[in-house]
Amino acid sequence: MSGPGVVGTAGGAGAVGADGPVPAGSAGTVVVVGSINVDQVVTVDRLPLPGETLIGSSMTLSPGGKGANQAVAAARRGARTVMIGAVGDDGRADDALPHLRSSGVDVSGVDTVPGPTGLAIVSVGGDSENTIVVVPGANGAVSASFVGGHAGALAEAAVVVLQGEIPVDGIAAAVQHAGGRVVFNLAPVIDVPADVVKVADPLVVNEHEGRLLLAAWAGSGSGSGSGSASASDEEARVDDESVVASLRAQGVTSVVMTRGAAGAIVSDASGTVLVASPRVAAVDSSGAGDAFVGALAAGLAAGASLLEAARDAVRVGAFSVTGVGTQASYPTLDDELPAAAAAPTEGSAHADSADGVTS
Repeated sequence: MSGPGVVGTAGGAGAVGADGPVPAGSAGTVVVVGSINVDQVVTVDRLPLPGETLIGSSMTLSPGGKGANQAVAAARRGARTVMIGAVGDDGRADDALPHLRSSGVDVSGVDTVPGPTGLAIVSVGGDSENTIVVVPGANGAVSASFVGGHAGALAEAAVVVLQGEIPVDGIAAAVQHAGGRVVFNLAPVIDVPADVVKVADPLVVNEHEGRLLLAAWAGSGSGSGSGSASASDEEARVDDESVVASLRAQGVTSVVMTRGAAGAIVSDASGTVLVASPRVAAVDSSGAGDAFVGALAAGLAAGASLLEAARDAVRVGAFSVTGVGTQASYPTLDDELPAAAAAPTEGSAHADSADGVTS
């Protein structure tokens, strides 16, 4: 792949990279099949230790769910976006759907089913790190038969986006009906058949999820991405490129590994590139990975290469952590994204910028 580009603002003209301008707006539709939640967000000075009770400083309710987050992020980056999912009949739909609607997402594929709307319980520490527990609720209804009822929209999509917060048979059905490129964010890591995962182009995982998936494919119940941080975990962390290479060797068409403040690793048939994240003052990291995935899908639907879409998505993710919450913190095309460092560095893979990881 070619070297780093000169990155501009995220206005109507799009960012400019080594492969040319990242298109602003979409040439094709992004269809997101996934979860819709209400986020209950509690802020604390620091995250509690196991068994510890802390006093929170605030609590808010806001729209969330990885699927809904990614749909909002894609729409705000100019993509025509359709959401397929479910909310409960508990009256929480009004809490779950406002940003989808205000961002221009087509919610005609969102059904109301008996039972509660999905709930995510989020704790955010003073260092902007977070823990999340998800209660699926209505998201459990997004099964193969449910997804099959939206086969037409899936067949016409340029990009179909999936995550791990809906039933496995619903994921498999979405892959079966997809007429375009599948972006699969395997978060959380659930037991999805390998042939379904390998359809992804790209598979998007963070460093922990990538290791867990490799461990699962190896038939092991444990891996270096699970458990508490130890010396061996820290040593493994600097070798994320080998995890990406192993996933590619298992037959995944392309892989994007998100690495928080360290940016992302992008790997496809053209090679492997390290894309650095801009340095920003983080306020709340909740939903940053979803901002990345939605922006990535929008870029791909608009005709960008995987690398160019990832460069823009890293900047979108960085922008999102400077605000509070998930969907409300996602940028539109009118927002100026943080500028990426552009100086190349040496490393085992091509480094996209001076902030890139070189191992």
